[in-house]
Amino acid sequence: MDLIHVQDAKMQNTKPARGKGYTAGSSYITNIVINNTEAKIHLDSGSFFTCVGNNYLDKIYTNWKDKIIPIEGIKFSSARQNMHPLGIFEAEMIFPHPAGSIRLKFEFVVMNKWTSQHFIHGNDYLNICGIDINNHKDRQVENVNKETFVSNKLIEAQISPELTLEMKEELIEISFQYREAFASDDESLGAIEGHEVDVILNVEISYPLLLRRPAYPAIPRAR
Repeated sequence: MDLIHVQDAKMQNTKPARGKGYTAGSSYITNIVINNTEAKIHLDSGSFFTCVGNNYLDKIYTNWKDKIIPIEGIKFSSARQNMHPLGIFEAEMIFPHPAGSIRLKFEFVVMNKWTSQHFIHGNDYLNICGIDINNHKDRQVENVNKETFVSNKLIEAQISPELTLEMKEELIEISFQYREAFASDDESLGAIEGHEVDVILNVEISYPLLLRRPAYPAIPRAR
């Protein structure tokens, strides 16, 4: 394996003291709405499947046993310990978000006598739904709102002081609309050194198409 252009990664947060790096970890537990009830779900990319304990499900759906889908001949385990599935339960849940909430439909494997007090969003539906988990200061699922884009992506960008406030707002709006062409989660605007690009906007009125035509028609070809 050839390694080229190796660079040190930038720290998003303050680096812990030596030997204390493990203290910076945290679980991806977020709030959801399911069956008109607020609940919690753990976004666990290390879990092979999406599941929930029967005791916790009792708090959300009292009649879930009437809608269970039987499951047979499949073994489940966690940390080398066997798990006892009761069946498959299908439900819709809503992920609240200021830029627009997301409704997703899941199939949960219901586990018997499981002590976990939240749903487990496994890697199966992370792949099916194409859900990305961003480790920025404000963790979020999938969507990027305009305020976050301005504070994180445009923080290092230099905007001409000759532009009026209205022009700056229009520039930010179009940059946000086509943000994938200007910035990504890995490279923010202005973060690349040595490859700067100056974009010059021409605000002058261009010549009409009729004035761009040649003064005289071209000489016809000889027949």
